[in-house]
Amino acid sequence: MVITIDPRFCGPPTSANGGYFVGVVAALAKASVTVRLRKPPPLGVEIDVEDRGGDVLELRHAGELIAQTRPAEVSAPTLAPPTYVEAIEASRRCVGFAHHPFPTCFVCGPQRRRGDGLRIFPGALARQSAASERPLVAAPWVPDDSLDAGNAKVRPEFMWAALDCPGWFAAVGDTRLALLGELTAHVDRCVHIGEECVVVGWHVSSSGRSHQAGTAVFDEDGELCGYGLATWIEPRPAGP
Repeated sequence: MVITIDPRFCGPPTSANGGYFVGVVAALAKASVTVRLRKPPPLGVEIDVEDRGGDVLELRHAGELIAQTRPAEVSAPTLAPPTYVEAIEASRRCVGFAHHPFPTCFVCGPQRRRGDGLRIFPGALARQSAASERPLVAAPWVPDDSLDAGNAKVRPEFMWAALDCPGWFAAVGDTRLALLGELTAHVDRCVHIGEECVVVGWHVSSSGRSHQAGTAVFDEDGELCGYGLATWIEPRPAGP
């Protein structure tokens, strides 16, 4: 089996958005898995999918290991979501508006047009907000028609994509470069096209260049629809 990632779904300009890519891979696994990225997933080329059994897939391009899966579960978060209006206010404080390492990212790039990217711009919730017991970044998300699975709901890989970048904003807190290392996610149900959703992220832990963050998507009724746990890696500083 082979897959090809359309250049529309980029993160960095020359590689796939991590959340979208791992969502595609997770759908192939047909099980609850963690997807670990070994190399930036290339765009517009065939990537070979090798089934190693036991819900383990390996994805390779030109012989190089790009990603692999392993069986895993993720626990649902216990938090009260912010309101849609609170998410709009938080989004206005998105640090990516001032500077963004990948401004054309399919999920959070401010240069993506409506109907082209997800346009999820997380920002810190106002200090006085009592919506949650933990610091959150939040953003509104209204899925457009291009994400339709054919049943007026978004395709699952776009739910995974929405669970990606908010983790970076939560874990790093500024515009330092960090790349998705791995993501475990669970989607209870896909949200509707045109629905006023809220996406949140929160910092879990950090150790050196490695950061963990949780993310969640809520529908317009405040019901939890999907959640994830990700590891983000800051690249090593360039040598002399």
